[in-house]
Amino acid sequence: MAESTYAPRPVTLPPAPDHKFWSEQQWTTLFALADTVIPSIRTAATVRSSADKVISTGEWDTAVTKLSGLITSADGAELAKEYLEEDVSSNPTFRATVQRIIGNHVHEEGKNGLGLILNALNTRAGSLILTGSTTPIHLQPVAFREKVFRGWDTSRLPPLRAVYRGVSATVKKSWVMTSPTVSRVLGFPRVPVHGKPTNGFPYEFVQFPPGDKPETIETDVVIVGSGCGGAVTAKNLAEAGLKVLVVEKSYSYSSQHFPMPANEGYVSMFENAGSTMSDDGSMAILAGSTWGGGGTVNWSASLQTQAYVRQEWADAGLPFFTSLEFQKSLDRVCDRMGVNTEHVRHNYGNNVILEGARKLGFAANTVPQNTGNQEHYCGYCTLGCHSTGKKGPTESFLTDAAKAGAVFIEGYNADKVIFTKEGGKRKASGVQGTWTSRDAYLGLNGEGAIRRKVNIKAKKVVISSGTLNSPLLLLRSGLKNSQIGKNLYLHPVMLGGAVFDDETRPWEGSALTTVVNEFEDLDGHGHGVKVEAVSMMPSVFISVFPWRDGLDYKLWAAGMSHSTSFITLTKDRDGGRVYPDPTDGRTRVDYSVSPFDRKHIVEGLIASAKIAYISGAKEFHTTYRDLPPFIRPDAWNPDAPEGTNDAALQKWIAELRRKSPLNPERALFASAHQMGTCRMGKSPKTSVVDPDCQVWGTDGLYVVDASVFPSASGVNPMVTNMAIADWASRNVARALGKPRSERNGMARL
Repeated sequence: MAESTYAPRPVTLPPAPDHKFWSEQQWTTLFALADTVIPSIRTAATVRSSADKVISTGEWDTAVTKLSGLITSADGAELAKEYLEEDVSSNPTFRATVQRIIGNHVHEEGKNGLGLILNALNTRAGSLILTGSTTPIHLQPVAFREKVFRGWDTSRLPPLRAVYRGVSATVKKSWVMTSPTVSRVLGFPRVPVHGKPTNGFPYEFVQFPPGDKPETIETDVVIVGSGCGGAVTAKNLAEAGLKVLVVEKSYSYSSQHFPMPANEGYVSMFENAGSTMSDDGSMAILAGSTWGGGGTVNWSASLQTQAYVRQEWADAGLPFFTSLEFQKSLDRVCDRMGVNTEHVRHNYGNNVILEGARKLGFAANTVPQNTGNQEHYCGYCTLGCHSTGKKGPTESFLTDAAKAGAVFIEGYNADKVIFTKEGGKRKASGVQGTWTSRDAYLGLNGEGAIRRKVNIKAKKVVISSGTLNSPLLLLRSGLKNSQIGKNLYLHPVMLGGAVFDDETRPWEGSALTTVVNEFEDLDGHGHGVKVEAVSMMPSVFISVFPWRDGLDYKLWAAGMSHSTSFITLTKDRDGGRVYPDPTDGRTRVDYSVSPFDRKHIVEGLIASAKIAYISGAKEFHTTYRDLPPFIRPDAWNPDAPEGTNDAALQKWIAELRRKSPLNPERALFASAHQMGTCRMGKSPKTSVVDPDCQVWGTDGLYVVDASVFPSASGVNPMVTNMAIADWASRNVARALGKPRSERNGMARL
């Protein structure tokens, strides 16, 4: 199918940070390491400098032949050559992206640690200790750099291992997002070839004039956050006739901006530009931060809470979860989004999972989609849905809230909740925060942003800032409950990638439409893994797999057009915590996947490998660095009667099991689901909010988002989150009891 002529509106990035926190010499050394990870690959006849990776003519010819076989355009050989010879450090967009990630999105501790290593590499003594040579690494040939850099991966010095993980991850991701050749090699279109561009709802946001004094406004209910929980809450309260104000720290983009390019999309729509890592460096955490929150960037999966999880939560003293009322809330939010399975069309990768599971006898199902009871064959929605076919918060609950009179503010950072004392309790009476207008780069008010302190007076305060941010707002507000920020669950996943002879065009079609349930209860208590697919955007898929050397990595990346994906979504038993960074207050994540949960992930990887094998994949890769990929023997017979009993596959599986429960430092885990840091429960000794989502020890302060989950939900959490919000917000509406006839607006004082 021909590429669409639709061109999304451009999204300008904010000004790059001042990169002078490091010296020019430090940056020179860092970009020399970048050229080591993604080098310009040449032969002795075309080499330009020691910054090039030199391979033999035979290796060059083999690489060009392999790439030409993958590239579908007529200029395959020339494009293969351009791709191999591309180097990253001469690309100004790549350099700016790396500087932005390190300058804006790496905490001071990590930035300072990397800076110290870069300084040491520029001294004779430091270079000798770290590289074995007194010659600075940026003056060494790439072959030497590769050997040294690879050695840091397993160094006995923890700081060097951390540098290897951090630098390789940053360089790989930045390269995929900014390369002038990767998309052309893959045949990856800028916009999806399926789906018709459609204008979404025209939201309006309150603006404030310049001024030195705080602005004060009042409302019945202020909701901090516009994601899944906040959106449902806003709809229900506004439709009940209450004055509702929704404040969002990020900004709104129209469907005409979607899908964004990855480089712009991560900065504009993800928490910390998609660069949040756990303290131990093993977990990459993706969370939405835009109008509509995670519901704007998720993948349409709309699974309801399963019975065994509902029973687990009921047994913990929360009988609501096994009540009919909870089921009504689940059904109500699904009905509003048009959740269905009838109109699902599986793409190549999801068909592999569904049909492979059938051949192996694994329980598997189609995943319901929130697509308005229509087909939605588009895998780009993690960068924004241009067709509005995905009925997330911006196309459903926030629209309803707006039509019912709710008022919205974007660019509002809530500093703290305001309390008054009443009857021995702290009564929430509003929120203090800072509003920042759209400036020149966001395209509203000309040159400079307006910043105003804005105080919001309200009868009820609902925090829906998400699992990473809601507990920090409670802490900034002076609450002392020791459970705040604890009980963090992340549904840790490891990725598998299967490579086929066929061209799969994995970015076409809905991202996640199948689930394997066979392994979801491996301990008899509801803990285990589901096997699902991942969004096949190059920036999501390619960059998380291990780097071994520059040529190997470029060849791996080029094979994505023939690949499919697997994730091992784990209902984690053992949690972690979030806490504020001691320097700048940003969210820090203290979480390591436990041995118990890692054993379950191993079983998910084995199941994924079997599905890939029985479906004809010729290779199977994982995000575990100590496990070579499985490569199917050349003599493989697709009709061989032994199937997955094949000796080569069983040998690989045995090696994976031998490494169980896996060394977390040798793995890269990922999380797109965050839950539990303001846990709901029956006592303030073990939880943060009561069974009505009201914060213990307060009156009128609620938390309504996935942070209230008592434990990991075991399924993609959107629908569970929305159902809790539906029920809790209806209770708030009944408590306030405003008549519908009252004008639903706000008065500025």
